[in-house]
Amino acid sequence: MVRFRLSAFSDEYSPTLDGQIEGLQANRIRMTELRGVDGVNVSDLTPDAAQEIRRKLDAHGIAVSAVGSPIGKIAIDAPFAPHLDKLKNTCEVAAALGTGRVRMFSFYVPEGKEADAKDEVIDRVGQLLDAADGYGVTLCHENEKGIYGSTPERCLDLLDAFPGRLGCVFDPANFIQCGCAPFEHCYNLLKRRITYMHVKDALKNGTVVPSGMGAGCIPELLAVINQAFTGDFVLSLEPHLRVFAGLEQLEAGHRSVVGSTYETAAEAFAAAAEHLRWCIPRTTELV
Repeated sequence: MVRFRLSAFSDEYSPTLDGQIEGLQANRIRMTELRGVDGVNVSDLTPDAAQEIRRKLDAHGIAVSAVGSPIGKIAIDAPFAPHLDKLKNTCEVAAALGTGRVRMFSFYVPEGKEADAKDEVIDRVGQLLDAADGYGVTLCHENEKGIYGSTPERCLDLLDAFPGRLGCVFDPANFIQCGCAPFEHCYNLLKRRITYMHVKDALKNGTVVPSGMGAGCIPELLAVINQAFTGDFVLSLEPHLRVFAGLEQLEAGHRSVVGSTYETAAEAFAAAAEHLRWCIPRTTELV
């Protein structure tokens, strides 16, 4: 059986580092997938700034599970050299934060043009992996609407192109928003490749809801992961239950439907954490 380790996108609780630490501690979460601090995207931090963030997190017993970077969230025909430089800085930031994982994407591609873009996507991802290898960092691809890897089949294209080199972040809500069935189809296709999971649920119309209340089959997914995996498995909570500072920039025109009934970020974050805990098998070790 697996040991689930809880992490979270703590910038959805607060944009400030002090606020993020408060939110994680209030919800008994000991890890963060760092995405932004004090209005600065994690990929734009300096390594020195990242070291200072790490010192503060360490003092509160909080580890960084991954860098929630925007690498690969540009158009497939956008200039690539500056993006490659951004990745190199992101890898240095990851090292300073004490994590070996960087979340990434596979480039925005016009709808219906995915087959035409496949070779260019694979070439660019390969260059990103080559650069990351030099820093001892594992790039982990997240399925996302609007990018090449929006479907499980195209995620598998990328994973097969780079066997053992590219990690897989499994996001059920993002698959729902792309018209895919996370449990019945996506998990079965990708289950041997999943590195860790973003916990986000959605209704069939794409509206994000707390775990277990949508079409993501979160309890069923966690039950099979509990049986199929061994060792530590990170569940990175990504609430998206309320509009938060920086969401519009993250979505880059491919907006999620945020079905919020929560008045504050603290309430939304707490609800997401509570519902996730309800979905975890009771016999599973949880830290």
